Amino acid sequence: MIAILATVLSAAIAACADGPRVALIAPDGSQRALVNVEVVNSPASRELGLMYRKHLDQDAGMIFVFPVPEHQSFWMKNTVIPLDMIFVDAHGKVLGIVENAEPFSERPLGVDGESLYVLEVNGGFSQRHHVLAGDQMKFKGFVPNARE
Repeated sequence: MIAILATVLSAAIAACADGPRVALIAPDGSQRALVNVEVVNSPASRELGLMYRKHLDQDAGMIFVFPVPEHQSFWMKNTVIPLDMIFVDAHGKVLGIVENAEPFSERPLGVDGESLYVLEVNGGFSQRHHVLAGDQMKFKGFVPNARE
């Protein structure tokens, strides 16, 4: 019985390792962080985002995939968890970061430039991992396509 449980647990861990993730890479090529992500690539899923969630694992996040690069603006309406929002262009370059966005705020938040992706993670994540504008985001385990 223990051997069966160990096999099932090992398979579950392997499946998580192969799931959708993004790596945040410093200009020198070193990896700053690896994030397990939920991919939101449809209008309905982008609209809901992380609203109403009460917990987000420390190494988890949500990647918003848009159909075309545009100036993106987010708010925190109905969002319980403080978040960092990492705005990324079509080439994977981090354009800027909104840190520790205030829960429940309806104030629009964004950075300069046209983003194709926005990664939401727990507030303070960017500072803990030293994520900066100019870093690179790489996709692992999925191809980021928007659905309309």
